[in-house]
Amino acid sequence: MAPAPREVRLRAAPHIPKTPRLSLAFVLTTLVIDAMGIGLILPVMPDLIREVRGGSLGEAAVWGGILATGFAAMQFLFGPVLGAFSDAFGRRPVLLVSLAAMAADYLVMALTDSIWVLLAARIVGGILAATHATAMAFVADISRPEDKARRFALTHAAYGAGFVIGPLIGGLLGALGPRAPFYAAAAVALANMALGFLVLPETVTDRIRRPLSWRRANPFGAIAHVTHLPGLGRLLAVLAVYEFALFVYPAIWAYFTPLRFGWDSTMVGLSLAAFGIGYTIVQAVLVGPVIGWLGEERTILLGLAFETCILATLGVITSGPLALMLTPASAFGSVAVPALQGVMSKRVGDDAQGELQGVVTSVLSLATLLAPLVMTQVFYLSTREAAAWHHPGAAFLLASLLMVGCVVLYLTGTRRPQADAERG
Repeated sequence: MAPAPREVRLRAAPHIPKTPRLSLAFVLTTLVIDAMGIGLILPVMPDLIREVRGGSLGEAAVWGGILATGFAAMQFLFGPVLGAFSDAFGRRPVLLVSLAAMAADYLVMALTDSIWVLLAARIVGGILAATHATAMAFVADISRPEDKARRFALTHAAYGAGFVIGPLIGGLLGALGPRAPFYAAAAVALANMALGFLVLPETVTDRIRRPLSWRRANPFGAIAHVTHLPGLGRLLAVLAVYEFALFVYPAIWAYFTPLRFGWDSTMVGLSLAAFGIGYTIVQAVLVGPVIGWLGEERTILLGLAFETCILATLGVITSGPLALMLTPASAFGSVAVPALQGVMSKRVGDDAQGELQGVVTSVLSLATLLAPLVMTQVFYLSTREAAAWHHPGAAFLLASLLMVGCVVLYLTGTRRPQADAERG
């Protein structure tokens, strides 16, 4: 007899916990803490780098880019490996080990006086950073097909909420010194690991367990599969360039705003919290109505155009209050991302959705691997004393131009499939 469709198997799957709400609450808490950890340390990272190495703010930005690139490179290489491990050995051990590694990473950075130890901590942290991907897989495990979209939306809102809380607390703790937020981040990660040890069930049973396959754990193989997904090359390029351009915020915001507006770590934290609030509202409240009103394709163009204008404005203004007002408003451009993912999803069959998401993950990882180095170098070269053109906002202007490229790529990518269909 032919096997039941995957949707039927999932709907009847006995591995879904009897207390899915408690499990979901823990996973959402994990995502909040994951984002909190990033937000806690972001406002004070420039101060910590300068404390352990010395040098100017521009030189600290270069090292900040190196640290971020080291972390992203390891995520790119080992993310699929840990994903395969969680399919083979279970979500629970991978998630708990990742939380322990996160706590150790923050603690080492809090204690060290060496820039090289900071780099080593970021590299090891990137190798074992699997909280987000494993949490998303966990949500898929505990959700019936009709509940998945709503619960995935909750994960985005949880991550946004963490990015509100983290920078706010990090900026305030920064008044106690650049190391205090790192101790706090380590403490919350350890507390979350302890809670998970007590309440987190295992959702990967023998019924759904998949043998470990190194071929499937290869990120380069996932990217190569792009050519097998018709009509997606340009759309994936749009998503990659979009992610690359927007990485200007985490790459240089904590360096750019003190130099241009005279902000301290508290103000940097408040601005990041404001962005987190805006992002959470956009993703949880506005995305659905905007797509319903304009449709996916017009929503994509609206989001890209909005981001282009915001980035260009941040590249030229000198007013701190105006920058603070623009920060939460800039989150509106993120409506483009779920709309773009919706368009891509419709261009592949139901049996290729998993392959598509794997390729998207690899492409975005590659973008975030390269962006920190480029954006921090542009900031350094445009702010050093010997700069031919001294302009702290140069990286934001570059990001704005990249967004224009996204619009061009998207328009040509949507017209070509229509033309091919007419010729066919």
